[in-house]
Amino acid sequence: QVQVVESGGGLVQAGGSLKLSCAASGSTFSIDDMGWYRQAPGKQRELVATINKGGRTNYADSVKGRFTISRDNAKNTVYLQMNSLKPEDTAVYYCNARYRRAYFDSPNDSWGQGTQVTVSS
Repeated sequence: QVQVVESGGGLVQAGGSLKLSCAASGSTFSIDDMGWYRQAPGKQRELVATINKGGRTNYADSVKGRFTISRDNAKNTVYLQMNSLKPEDTAVYYCNARYRRAYFDSPNDSWGQGTQVTVSS
């Protein structure tokens, strides 16, 4: 079983920056993709950015050029650097780790509890 814990949320003014961190722990064969999702009040959870073990990234169009996802495989940690924040970025941000317990295992998802990001105008 893999657990993930997020940190780094908070309140920031529009145009400001925040950096989120997420550490995955637990014994497993491989942690493949890691990523960030967010959910604003009254809206569905949406993808923000993902990164695979080789460093390939994927971003939502709404955050391209402003957010950067990175990963430290040795520490099983993923980061999200958020710059030029906008009020519409306000949401609970969730970390996801997709892992396998064995080589031929189907992927499993572990989610964090979420961290609040609030951007004031």
